[in-house]
Order: sequence, then structure tokens, then C-alpha cells
Amino acid sequence: MLLLDENPPMVPEWVGPLSEISENWWVAHTKSRAEKAFAWELHAQKIAFFLPMSERIMVWGGRRRKVLTPLFPSYVFFAGSAEDRQSALRTNRLAQVIPVHQKVQFIAELETIRAALRSGAQIDPYPSIVVGMRCRVLRGPLQGIEGVGIRKDAVTRLVLQISMLGQAASLEIDPGNVEPME
Repeated sequence: MLLLDENPPMVPEWVGPLSEISENWWVAHTKSRAEKAFAWELHAQKIAFFLPMSERIMVWGGRRRKVLTPLFPSYVFFAGSAEDRQSALRTNRLAQVIPVHQKVQFIAELETIRAALRSGAQIDPYPSIVVGMRCRVLRGPLQGIEGVGIRKDAVTRLVLQISMLGQAASLEIDPGNVEPME
């Protein structure tokens, strides 16, 4: 029985670097609010996945609670064979499954998001992809992460993109820790 009140791991414990997964990658567009339940089903079937989540403070009944919410609502990224794709579709939690055609770029973008989440940085959904200067973080726990530098409300932020979704996430960054890329 699935423990739907608990959070699934963002990446199953048996999965190492996403770039070492040789199977095809898929973008699962889930039905509304089905991301975690779908991730639990993939986990039970030993299908590799990535469900990026960020911590939020929610208020229910006058009480403040910390919850993990999907960074990209209605999307879970998974890797596997054509049979794994069929198993995912049989969960009845998906609206559609989108194949990934530019695997190298896609994996690099996912690894960037994963590294940012692992660093403990506050990462927030960003409404759209920003056209701006591409930057690389020089030092600190985010060292090596690449994204688009922007200024929002007098704060410098780094936008991390998932091109295939046309979505992005942003995090606050010290402008002294980034360098423009050629």
C-alpha cells in the first residue's frame, strides 16, 4: 500500500547521476495534483524518476506547516524502456507522456535543478523562460551551476531552465559569485 501522505524521494535511492541512465527519458504530464502519487508508483515499479520539489510554508486551520511541493506542477521526469512507459500510462495518473529528443541538454538541465536543490538553496518556480545573459556560479555550494542571470526586485537571481517544458525555476544568488558565459 502506498503511503500517499508522505513525500516520495525526489530521486529513488538506487539512482545515481541522471547522466548515467541509458534508457529513454520521458516527461510525464500528470493529472492535477497527482505528481507524488505517480512518483510513488514509479518507485514501487523500480522505474527511475526525478520529481523536483521545494519546501513551502502552508497554513491550514491556523497552523503553519512545512510541505514539499513540486517545483514544476503536473510534471514528473522518468527514464525507462517502452515497457516502462506503458506501465506509467497504466497508472491512470497521466494526461500524456512526452518523449525527450534532446537527451543530453535535457539531462544537463535536470542535473542543474538537482544540484541546486541538493545545495539547500531556496529555489522558487519562475513563470517563464527569460532571455538574458547566461551565467555560471564560480564558488560556494552552487559552484558550476549554469543559468540565466536576471534582476528582480533589486535582487540578483539565477534562472534554471527546462527548455522542453518552457518552464524555469529561479534562486537568489550573490552577483559576486557568478561570471557571464561567452
